[in-house]
Amino acid sequence: MFYKNFDNWIPPLKSEQKAVFNPLKNSMLAHCDYQLFLLYEGKDIIGRIAVYIDKAANAWQNETIGSFGHYECIDDDKASLLLLKTAQNWLEERGMTVMRGPWNFVSQDMGFITEGFYLPPVIMSSYNPPYYNQQMKDFGFIKAKDLLVYNTDTSKGYTIPARFINFTDKIAERYKITVRQINMKNLIEDAHTIVRLTNESLKNNWGYYPIPDSEAESIAADLKMIIHPEAVLIAEAEGKAVGYIITLPDINVLLKDLNGRLFPFGIFKLLRGIKKIKRYRIWAMGILEPYQKKGVSILLFRRLNEAIAHKGIYVEANWVLE
Repeated sequence: MFYKNFDNWIPPLKSEQKAVFNPLKNSMLAHCDYQLFLLYEGKDIIGRIAVYIDKAANAWQNETIGSFGHYECIDDDKASLLLLKTAQNWLEERGMTVMRGPWNFVSQDMGFITEGFYLPPVIMSSYNPPYYNQQMKDFGFIKAKDLLVYNTDTSKGYTIPARFINFTDKIAERYKITVRQINMKNLIEDAHTIVRLTNESLKNNWGYYPIPDSEAESIAADLKMIIHPEAVLIAEAEGKAVGYIITLPDINVLLKDLNGRLFPFGIFKLLRGIKKIKRYRIWAMGILEPYQKKGVSILLFRRLNEAIAHKGIYVEANWVLE
């Protein structure tokens, strides 16, 4: 209904959407107070919104922030106002002093697109009608943070300049750094390593709060289903992990024509196509503080380029804090 006129929108898998709202399958809900609202006009649903208080995030940041997400609404000012006002009242009744969003019940699934509507969304990133931005402004929201997107297309013949090759060779030699791909036989162990590196390297980032180590196994399970191992890299200094980059194949290119359903035939298309995907999203990156601003990130980008660029691929990096 909301996206029938938007050709670039990708229908999410219905099974995955149901899991997002299931406390038994989404660990984020364990530390949130939340409420889901639907807006009706007669018997028709014309809008929805999730509103919540992330107690773990507020405790870590010492703030009283309430959030909203999973926002959808028809192009109608009164409908939008009613949804957002309902969310605001729910948060105020529980002592929240700031309302921020959209931030969905999924890691890094946040924000509205303000530019670039001509591009389809890559895996685990948002898409929205342009009028949502005006609805937010009309309600009185102001920008919290710009989240930037960068992309490159190696099918157009880009090669890394020689000066970067020489520079990264010197970085690797100076700090005794090697880069390896994730070990699928020890995936859970590597997932624990990534969680530890994330918590140590991103602790001062806007919007961050610690990932429980207990989530490493669920992260490993999620990664195992979709990753190309050569695109998930870990940097080590004398055998100690100091950084990582996670680059995911963009399975959205396979989901577009499934209408949100894996069964009975969608699962075969997904399994056959996932290894052939030539679109990627750089989803996460973390480098320990002693190795930040030393060119380790450039070394990881170089190794990533060497691992997958020969396929003639498109890579998008998002979200990057302004």
